[in-house]
Amino acid sequence: MRAAVDNPDTDLEVLTFEADLGDAGRRLDHAVLRHAREISGVSRTRVQRWIVDGFVTMNSTPVLRAGATVPSSARISVALPPSARRRQRPGPEPGPLDIVFEDDQLLVLNKPAGLVVHPSYRNTTGTLLNRVLWHLRHHGSLTRPGLVSRLDKDTSGLVVVALTHDAHAQIQRAADQGRVRKEYLAIVGGHPTPTAGRIMLPLRRDADDRRRVVVADDGAASETRYNTLDATSTAALLRCELVTGRTHQIRVHLAASECPILGDATYGVPVETLRRQALHAWRCALPHPLSGDRLTFYAPLPDDLQRAATALGLAVPGEGQDRRVGATTARPTTVKPERPVR
Repeated sequence: MRAAVDNPDTDLEVLTFEADLGDAGRRLDHAVLRHAREISGVSRTRVQRWIVDGFVTMNSTPVLRAGATVPSSARISVALPPSARRRQRPGPEPGPLDIVFEDDQLLVLNKPAGLVVHPSYRNTTGTLLNRVLWHLRHHGSLTRPGLVSRLDKDTSGLVVVALTHDAHAQIQRAADQGRVRKEYLAIVGGHPTPTAGRIMLPLRRDADDRRRVVVADDGAASETRYNTLDATSTAALLRCELVTGRTHQIRVHLAASECPILGDATYGVPVETLRRQALHAWRCALPHPLSGDRLTFYAPLPDDLQRAATALGLAVPGEGQDRRVGATTARPTTVKPERPVR
């Protein structure tokens, strides 16, 4: 439950919500961030500052620790500072959707490259969410859909949308318990050594350019698992699994490991024949928020990346296939670069 009211004592707008299954047992800053998505420019760092500055209460008691654990059904209030402004709510706009799965709890889409997922200060209309709202415009009492996963504009593949607040909370809970798997296919320059492993490098926004993410000792803990599906002397096709879900995580981790994604003009290797990064959200598995049944969704590699892989001599797996190079590789190894990626 959410409410935004005026605080007669401070004249500040107050965001109030009751902790649900998606919040219970999590850090306070994570819970506040989850419910404050309507605030323009909101970030975990900004939420942590609100907490330390005394703008957040839990069950009417001020809490000054961002890492405080949220109990079930706790009533959390955030006195929004004057600088905090609500985003204009996105509206429905017609547009095509590639629907992979749909019921009354979930909507799973295959997003094309070049389409922004959620409105921002740069892209206020024409997004995937605007199309989703149009698709759901006759669903009556349905509340605003919640994006469970987001992709960069030029990344293609699966996007999961929870259609109710309870469904979103259940999926968030499952993700916290490690029961949601997100797998990507990436075409990279070079090939990783070893052929399978884990990249565990902390990430944060670049202080000089907030649009970029860099590896930094003071960044948030981040983990990407990978294995090589096929490789040549100059390129490789990797399957990457997100353990954490930081902004640009796979792109920065692979660049830091000297296997930059082809076509990635920001972190990787620009390629004349590719107009975007060769990264695709390929498979996603999660328990259904109502029945608990295990669901696995699949989006085949789009034509532009199929052509790129073929031109490089890389074999692309089909649905359910998981061919690996060096399948006898020993226990996954952590990859650490010699210097930060800027």
